[in-house]
Amino acid sequence: MADRRLQVFYSVARLLSFTKAAESLHMTQPAVTFQVRQLEEHFNTRLFDRTHNKISLTAAGERVYFHAEKIFAIYADMENSVRELTGEISGVLILGASTTIAEYMLPALLGDFKEKYPDVNIRLKVSNTDGIVSMVENNVIDLGVVEAPVNNKNLAVEPCRTDRLVAITPPGHELSNLGDKQGHKIPVQAILNYPFICREEGSGTREVIMEYLRESGVDPAQLNIIMELGSLEALKGAVEAGIGVSIVSRATLLKEIKLGSVDVLELDPPLERPFSFVHQKHKFRQCAMDELLEFARNYCESHKADNE
Repeated sequence: MADRRLQVFYSVARLLSFTKAAESLHMTQPAVTFQVRQLEEHFNTRLFDRTHNKISLTAAGERVYFHAEKIFAIYADMENSVRELTGEISGVLILGASTTIAEYMLPALLGDFKEKYPDVNIRLKVSNTDGIVSMVENNVIDLGVVEAPVNNKNLAVEPCRTDRLVAITPPGHELSNLGDKQGHKIPVQAILNYPFICREEGSGTREVIMEYLRESGVDPAQLNIIMELGSLEALKGAVEAGIGVSIVSRATLLKEIKLGSVDVLELDPPLERPFSFVHQKHKFRQCAMDELLEFARNYCESHKADNE
């Protein structure tokens, strides 16, 4: 509803990038540039300084940005107030999720949400945890769901559910014989004796594993990493093929457990991590976002036993 020129300017000013603003607005970069120039002509002054492929706000741009932020907060409050009155939940939500969550947790959750709120259109971007946090910071996505701790104090982080990680080996592997027969538990130090297949740098799973090793008194450098893979399915396939052992979320192993294609071993000490929602600390959010957050909280609570 707000002036399109102001919306485009606000995105560019917030991201300090015409390219990122074009991506977040689903526009071409020339179209973004045109809208900003139109606003500059309206005010008869430059709103951005452009030097060495970088942009910054001019004094006039700072003032426009200050007031634009207030204008959009009022618009959002008005939209939410009317929709609360009419009961309408609609709009577009852009979500981001790390690979494990996108492939094994979100499909069922989003399917149930879409059934309840058919007028909400959902777009999903998949990246590793670092990528998702970056997209939340840059307002490319409305809500991120990640599998590793987030230390950015400028973002709101809300734990969703606890995920348990386990060791996996090819069937009949030596490690399986080391585990206690009842619970199939192995000391974490035993992993060091075998070729290890790891997720890529920036992966939330990798970050959690490395921190777990340090807390267990093990130097991560002692891991015999022979392969780094950016795909969980590829990683599980490599373990099935006998290339090495690994540590993954138990929630991702339903098919493999059913087929008996890997041995699943509990770690001693146990390894758990939170799946968390990450979003900007906005005062006002669209109703659809609030409904999705509440729906996801309830979903996680009702499915918390799935990984036990």
